[in-house]
Amino acid sequence: MEANEEIIKTIPIGESTLTLIGTAHVSKQSVELVEEHIESGKYDCVAVELCQPRFENLTKRSWWKNMDIYQVFRQKKATLLLVNLALSAYQKRLAEKVGIEAGQEMIRAIELSKEKELRLEVIDRNITTTLQRVVTRVSFWQKLKIFSGLVAGIFVGEEVSEKQIEELKRGDMLQTVVEEFGESLPEFKEVLIDERDQYMVGRLIQLAKSADAPKNIVAFVGAGHLIGMVPGFDNPPDENRLSELDKTPPPSRTGYYVGWGICIFILSMFAVGYSKSPELGLQLVITWVVINGGFSALGAAIGLAHPLSILTAFLAAPLTSLNPTIGAGMVVGLVESYLRKPKVSDFESLREDIGLMKKWWKNRVVRVLMIFFFANLGSAVGTYVAGASIVTQIFK
Repeated sequence: MEANEEIIKTIPIGESTLTLIGTAHVSKQSVELVEEHIESGKYDCVAVELCQPRFENLTKRSWWKNMDIYQVFRQKKATLLLVNLALSAYQKRLAEKVGIEAGQEMIRAIELSKEKELRLEVIDRNITTTLQRVVTRVSFWQKLKIFSGLVAGIFVGEEVSEKQIEELKRGDMLQTVVEEFGESLPEFKEVLIDERDQYMVGRLIQLAKSADAPKNIVAFVGAGHLIGMVPGFDNPPDENRLSELDKTPPPSRTGYYVGWGICIFILSMFAVGYSKSPELGLQLVITWVVINGGFSALGAAIGLAHPLSILTAFLAAPLTSLNPTIGAGMVVGLVESYLRKPKVSDFESLREDIGLMKKWWKNRVVRVLMIFFFANLGSAVGTYVAGASIVTQIFK
């Protein structure tokens, strides 16, 4: 295979030489490129665009055995898991179009490094940290936009040919996608792409300047990262910046302020209603409970939740909508995961089921996450609809 200057960059770092290679995660040619370079015998270290959890998921396919879906909700990590599964499903769709498993080039790099007894380094930021930073930086409606876009890409996206996938390696298509992210969701692009570019540059420099630094390093990263990483070596992040990038940020205060603002506003409307007449005040409370709880219960029902979970959504949403520290979906998810604990077979088929919409409501792991999502969405919609109705009743 001929070297492509656009996806292969040689960068000297101190006494070491780094060969940075851009790959497409669903590309047969990328697998061949990995094999060609590692088998050349030129390198004493292989670096891959993986973090430790993703590395373990690729090498230990029984990762699902350690998942406790009930604890996922208790620890408020359901959103992270849902986004992660949506990303996996989207990538799986692309992989099926070209007949190769997503991330196969990384798997092959790991296999060959072990066969040839080469040093192997994972250089990407922990996926949980990345997703938590995304969740913190973007609003609920932006999260909805991201999720719906991924779902649309899985099921109604245009057909993707292997030729188009290969164009990703030259950076053309992926650069366009990156620019689109920057225009519509700059926070999403910054966390998912820009920050990880900086982080991987910093990790590679640390590796090349360590006491036992390898002489020749080959690093395999997604082709889209070359856009930000190559210039990044001229102005690399210092230790403080690298440490900051590796931190999980505290929850956004904006969401809390908005949440408490809604709480104060709705309670104030109740007070105004009761000051006019007890009947009006009671009617406003009923409006809030019925509309907010009704929309959340409808969302849970769309997810085919257990009847008790649907009832929980109806009762919980009017209260959780007045408390920004907890969402209706989390409460409903806890109840659903307790009432219908996922079976081993649900976890075993999870990789396949996330790519088939008809299986989403049959697989208990996916279904409980959909119930979580729709119950939250229903509560959010219900909050605004009920709020508008309350204002109308007061000032009519």
